[in-house]
Amino acid sequence: MVRRGSFIGGQDNLSVPDAPTIGAATAGSGQVSVAFTAPSDVGDDPITGYGASATDGTNVFGGTGSSSPVTITGLTNGTSYTAQVWAINDYGNGPLSAATSSFTPVSIALIKGGYAASVPTNTVQKITVETTGNASDFGDLSGSNYSLGTLSSDTRSIAIGGYYNNSAYTDIIEYFTFASAGNATDFGDATTTLYNVAGLANNTRGVFAKGVDNAGNTVNVIEYITIASTGDSTDFGDLTTARSAKGSVASTTRGVFAGGVTQAGAYQNIIEYITIASTGDGTDFGDLTTTRGYALGGANSSTRGVFGPGLEGSTYHNTLDYITIASTGDATDFGDALAGTYGTSGTSSSTRGIFSGGQDSGGRLNVIQYITIGSTGNATDFGDLLSVNSYNASTCAGNPAVQS
Repeated sequence: MVRRGSFIGGQDNLSVPDAPTIGAATAGSGQVSVAFTAPSDVGDDPITGYGASATDGTNVFGGTGSSSPVTITGLTNGTSYTAQVWAINDYGNGPLSAATSSFTPVSIALIKGGYAASVPTNTVQKITVETTGNASDFGDLSGSNYSLGTLSSDTRSIAIGGYYNNSAYTDIIEYFTFASAGNATDFGDATTTLYNVAGLANNTRGVFAKGVDNAGNTVNVIEYITIASTGDSTDFGDLTTARSAKGSVASTTRGVFAGGVTQAGAYQNIIEYITIASTGDGTDFGDLTTTRGYALGGANSSTRGVFGPGLEGSTYHNTLDYITIASTGDATDFGDALAGTYGTSGTSSSTRGIFSGGQDSGGRLNVIQYITIGSTGNATDFGDLLSVNSYNASTCAGNPAVQS
């Protein structure tokens, strides 16, 4: 044990606990869970808690807990850290443990469902955004599904609606926990069935704009959910124009929907925005550089949104556009995707945008490609999906405002 001071008059010394024995550091998106074994010598008073710190050699981040493990948040994805823990009693902090092995938090993206080869799929695929490489299996949706919507917080990924089991549009809302691979869990229901859904979120509220209902009608309805809870969706407001197959991006305060196709089959260049924390109808933002629809996808940092490729009639656009989310105005050319496609989903960490799958004039694709959101330029190959796949939906845990 470590002695710290003594009482005057020969009373017993005060003492703090010994150092815990360090265990494994399990990194997540922007955080780490540090395991340890409590010290056998607790000092002259019972242990009341534990502290933990992580450092990249310059910056230090802390966390506390009542037992193992202790979670430390606020870390930067893609940066290497080590961590230490200490025990605490009424006399103060004990000495630091040994350091963990180095670890690197990463942004996990999930790519859900889609039309794989000639049939819909229920497969959910995983990639690590800061690296490059092929997707791996994460779990399953409750049924085969494509043209669904998706949104997320940093911990939970939500799937909404879609063409379910190749038979009908659905009102199902279900969720996954990024930190643990597995199958979908029921969340609740949307107010009606919906297809070609566009979703976006900040870290608290998810908002989705419907596309087509079971009667085949293109609708302008917007609904919302509270991501950390479960339950049915609630009416948010209406888009300025009823259209399906839109793209979406978001900051922590503002959501933006762009492009799409009307009931009459007219492709749109509309961009409109909402304030996520409130409710209300969409407001005009500006126009895309090219008219297009059918799953533009979307990628965003906290300030900039990038819309992906899409279809306009028989024209396959490879256009990437960007906007500054906090302002209004027309989109600006960002660069080009690897090919002109539609049915391509988009998601992002805070710095890197990912576009997955889709279909070009030659058929469905298994391509994953990426951009650096803060710059401009053409997309770069990232890796491959498990199979060719269009009309999937993707989210990322490494972004406080994540889009479909």
